[in-house]
Formats: sequence, C-alpha cells, structure tokens
Amino acid sequence: MSDTDPTTMTTPNRSEMLFVYDAQDCNPNGNPIGDNRPRRDPDTGQGIVTDVRLKRYLRDQLLDDGFDIYVKQIDGEAKTRTTLAKDVLEEVSDADDVEEIEDVGERFLNAATDVRYFGATLSFESSDDEEDERLRQALNKAFPNNYQGPVQFLPAKSLNEIEENEEYDSLTSVISTGDENRQGGFDLDDKRIKYGIFPFWGLVDNKGASATRLSETDVQRLDSLCWRALKNQTTSRSKLGQEPRLYLRVEYEEERYHLGGLHDMLSISEQSDEPLRSVNDVVLNVSDLAESLERVDDRIERLHVVGSDRLTLELDGNEFPASEFGETLESMGHSVHHIDVIAEREFAE
Repeated sequence: MSDTDPTTMTTPNRSEMLFVYDAQDCNPNGNPIGDNRPRRDPDTGQGIVTDVRLKRYLRDQLLDDGFDIYVKQIDGEAKTRTTLAKDVLEEVSDADDVEEIEDVGERFLNAATDVRYFGATLSFESSDDEEDERLRQALNKAFPNNYQGPVQFLPAKSLNEIEENEEYDSLTSVISTGDENRQGGFDLDDKRIKYGIFPFWGLVDNKGASATRLSETDVQRLDSLCWRALKNQTTSRSKLGQEPRLYLRVEYEEERYHLGGLHDMLSISEQSDEPLRSVNDVVLNVSDLAESLERVDDRIERLHVVGSDRLTLELDGNEFPASEFGETLESMGHSVHHIDVIAEREFAE
C-alpha cells in the first residue's frame, strides 16, 4: 500500500513527540546479551526501553494496517537486504528489471513505509551467484548507501526506579508422575519488572523529510499509530501488561525550531514512600511541560493530544485524568487537535 503521490505530497512541519507508556509485571525490553533480563541503568536503577524496540512495535503495526515495510522477517526468517528490497519492489527479480524502472528509489520509498519514517541501510551484500551479483550491483547503483530517517526517538528511561520480580523468574512447570509427584520442570524464563513508566521523546525533522518522501499524511498517521501499536503489538506472554498513557505531538510553524527534551519536563509527584506497582500509584506532574509550551506558544502551529483516563496528571497542584490534558491545554490558549485513535484510522488505511 502506498499513499505518497509525488504530485500531491506535502512536506510536514517540524514536530516533536512525547509518548508515555507503562509496563506492569512484564519484560518491556529484554537484553539478549544479559540473559534477556529487563534493561536497567546500573547507576540509577531506571528501566530502559530502546528506540529499536519502539520502532519494532510501529513497524509491526504498519504491517497489520496493510502497509509494506522493508525491515522485516519473511516467512518468519531473517533475509538479506537484496531479498528485502526485491520483496518491497515486487516486480523486480533481476538486474534488467531494476534498470527498466525510471526511478527505483522513488518506487521503493513509495512502497517501504517504514523507510519513509526511520530510514534504512541499503548497501547490498555480494553474492557468489552471477545473476544475484548483477542484481546487487544494479541495486547499489540505484540506491544511496542509506536513507537517514526523519523520524527518530530517544531510548526511554523510566521515571521511577524499577524492581525485577524474582518470583516470576523462579517459576517452573512441574510434571506429576505415578512414581513421583515431582519430576523436573520447565524454566519459563520469566524475567519481569514489577512496574515502570517510560516517556519517549521523538522528533520529526522537516529538513530530512523530503529525502525519504515523508508526507504530512505519514506524520498524521503517527498520532494513532503509536497508541494502537502499544495496544496491539504487546500481546505476547512476556510483553502483555504494557499500556499507552499519554501522547503529545507538538507541531511547529514552518521553519520554527523545537523545544527539545519534553521527556525531561515530566516527574512523578511524591504521593507516598511506597514503590510504584501500577498506574493507580502514579501522579505525573506536567507543570514544567505546560509552562514550557506556553512560553513558546507563538511558534506552535498545533498540539495533537490523546491521554488515558487511568493516568492522573498534576498541573500547578490540580489533579485530573490524562484524557483531559487536551482540554486543559486548550483552556490555556493553545490550538489543540484531540486525537480520536479509532476514528482517525483513515490515516492507517
């Protein structure tokens, strides 16, 4: 599926995003070189979720929505970049096909939705097969070595210190036999955190958007894509327990620069000495964030907002559900787009 028409493509304004989600009794991002334990800052105890993990959720959701992507497995297996490019381009099977296409790069970007967002490496591997080698050389001639993605996220560090639940990791499934009531067990590899709340900060670079043909429609799709990806792509046994809580996209006027560091403008309001165990224990202070947005309101085009009614926000001593954050910002004089994640699926179709 492609929605990038070169005759109608509108280059988006610069935007920055704040996307907050939490994780309860699950492993939001295991470290494969650390026995798949949840990632954790050893100095601060904060949990870590990488931008690569978030992008995987977004790519998987794009696939579910009917868009093609470049960075993926095919039939459950990792493939070479040459194979992935052929899969995206569909009609390309050999070097002659590549040479017959007037603009292979444009055709590729129109089809590879994830590359328009996040970029990709496109240096293709050599092959001992003569025909495959001719195809590789044709692709390398047609493409740049890489596309720099105009949409990028920083890794997220939890706002709270996380704890790993050792009890889950010790779970075993015991087989009962006639001779003995216990005979070994199966390690379930349950390495989970008790609770963490993670703020992602992201940027849409308007200067780099034209290089990957990122359109305004692509950016608008992010407003529901992030939320739906966390709802739909975290249903496996180790990932279940993650929920989107707050999304804000600050769209700036043309040629205006961004604030930066929206995630650093959040803090957990101290409610008790007890550690956080669920969203019911969290009061997220957004006073610094709201003040910063108000200070640069003259260069903001619009705020795009959706929040969960389960998360409590605090602004200047007043508490309210995150679902009312858009109304609160509107009352401060901002132009606000209240995102309806379900109704705005037209950007995903």
